[in-house]
Amino acid sequence: MSKLLNLNQGVLILNKCSFHGRRNEKVKLQQYESFSFVRKNVDTESCYGVHQSFQGSWKRVNQVQSTIGNKAYIYNELESEAIPHVQTLRRFPKEELFAKVVMVRFDSTILLGDQLDQSSVSVSSALYTIKYLHEAGAKVILISDWSKKINSKLLSTESVADILSSVLQHKVVTVRCISSSIPLKREDLDKADIHLLENLCENKEEVANCSNFAEFLSSGVDIFVNDSFSQSHKILASTVGICRFCYACMAGFQFEESLHQLKKTAQTNKNPYVAIIGGGNIKDKAAALHFLASRCDALIFIGLLSFQIMHALGQSVPSDFVEHGAHEAALDIIEFAHNKNVPILYPEDLWCMNQHNPKKVEIFPSCGVLDGWVPIDLGPRSLDNIRSVVINSKKIIWIGPMKFRFLNPCSNGASILAEMLCKLGQSGCNITIVGNMACKAMRNQSFGLSSFDMLENASVVWEFFKGRKLPAVVALDRAYPFEVDWNAAYSDPALPLVVDIGSGNGLFIMGMARKRKDLNFLGLEINGKLVRHCKASVHQYGMKNGYFIETNATSTFRSIVSSYPGDLVLVSVQCPNPDFNKPENRWRMLQRSLIEAVVDLLASNGKVFLQSDVKAVAVRMKEEFLKYGKGKLDLVHDQCNREFSGGMWLEENPFGVHSDWEQHALDRGAPMYRLMLSKQTEK
Repeated sequence: MSKLLNLNQGVLILNKCSFHGRRNEKVKLQQYESFSFVRKNVDTESCYGVHQSFQGSWKRVNQVQSTIGNKAYIYNELESEAIPHVQTLRRFPKEELFAKVVMVRFDSTILLGDQLDQSSVSVSSALYTIKYLHEAGAKVILISDWSKKINSKLLSTESVADILSSVLQHKVVTVRCISSSIPLKREDLDKADIHLLENLCENKEEVANCSNFAEFLSSGVDIFVNDSFSQSHKILASTVGICRFCYACMAGFQFEESLHQLKKTAQTNKNPYVAIIGGGNIKDKAAALHFLASRCDALIFIGLLSFQIMHALGQSVPSDFVEHGAHEAALDIIEFAHNKNVPILYPEDLWCMNQHNPKKVEIFPSCGVLDGWVPIDLGPRSLDNIRSVVINSKKIIWIGPMKFRFLNPCSNGASILAEMLCKLGQSGCNITIVGNMACKAMRNQSFGLSSFDMLENASVVWEFFKGRKLPAVVALDRAYPFEVDWNAAYSDPALPLVVDIGSGNGLFIMGMARKRKDLNFLGLEINGKLVRHCKASVHQYGMKNGYFIETNATSTFRSIVSSYPGDLVLVSVQCPNPDFNKPENRWRMLQRSLIEAVVDLLASNGKVFLQSDVKAVAVRMKEEFLKYGKGKLDLVHDQCNREFSGGMWLEENPFGVHSDWEQHALDRGAPMYRLMLSKQTEK
């Protein structure tokens, strides 16, 4: 790895080559002060004319750290969009799983492999998801795709059920409903507690995310748990479409762990952060490489990608190793990294195989491979130079295979690199391994695997680095991303709490907070502009018992309110979604998951206040609360001794404080349909 695009003393020189192609004039090589990596026992004179200083420590990197926020901030919004905060099985109330039918989309590459290492984090997490659900009293339905490529023993659904029964230590029974096109019924699950549906491999409806097929899969299912993170970049019926038809959709333990590992790859909390990048197809990965250059302090290219970098710099490389259309993308990456003060490294020497005598291998300089010879592996100097660069790193990601077009039994560069990283991991370096071949190389080392983050499917990571949303992640229910500091929100967080779902411009919450100092009031509103306005008003008037949160309460209510230290005594839903063009759509915010969360968290004798200016909406809200209220809600008929019209509706607002839309409806002379529900006293 003697070829180091770096900011050294003098000009930026690469074997006395300048940028090759149309950018010779555009990219000017300026002088910079000394930039140092620690490189022990490296002959700096051997670097083919590259004047490099490797004494000292990462001084230049530390100086550049002040700009890391600037060079990475443009990706922060993109990153949060790609990975929203999702509901997880870990945070879902375990008691709510009892007697529920739960479908688990498991990862066959983890649980059905030839050699199952139950000590690995991914395997243990995947198994724990299923065992956790079983122990909670849920009826579990397993679903996935598999093939003989994963395990030659995977001949039938029954053989897969036998494998799963063995690793889970619980009987897994097959259920044939996909091939027969007969929806699964509750009585079909009486045979056992854990069931396995048929193979989804090569199912056209699955790959097409067919809505009818997704609804078919969800027949009789209450809760969906996605534990197949390796498929999260795909739009499948069993990972995306099914979420439309289950009342709660969440991440399993393995999915959650992988999601956490993925987020860590974008963090710049430990420096120096070095990326070792293998594989090919630089044109397709251009956006991802820009992302890495914005996060990392050095990029080390191995495998086919390194040839694209060398070719863009005008170096001689075998023509068979140059990707079509890669020149422009490689120049873009070089220029971007150069402007970000991020050095790029590529191989100094290569093991090559004689095309006419495959058993004959020799070492050549990377820019001097003779005709009739083809690169098969990194040479010893290249590996030594990688070691000298990463030796003082605090964080490393290895993504993509260290392979060229031809494999050779003598190739052991990946093993040497894996051993190198294992030793660094033991000394406290944060290391992430991405891709099947890289993970396999690490597993072949006999120590320290538990200290690494390992993501098998590189495609998911590349998609994330490109800034694209992961469909299977986006499809899951949301959870509020932060723990609320209730002590900062209220002067006395022990007071009983009133929550207004869809608080709008805060007229109800603000009015009630002024009127009732003995209660705390919380407004949950999805419109960020309205929430900012409400917070400004709270601050302006010095309110100590009113607070607003920007969120989609339909999916985050439980995660927010469950942490409140006092009792939840009242929840109001007033004129939901008044801006919808079709009034019949307004009740749809009342999903089953929200109603169950309200009922679970509401104190005994706590109240639910519902109102709308559209009678059909009010009726539907009442029906939904009674349907999913677990038999714990009763309609109040004598609230505040008010008169009722039609035997059900409250004639007046029982609180004497109107919401903004309620006031708007009354001003135009429209009727309001109000009712109150009460939670039964727990015995």
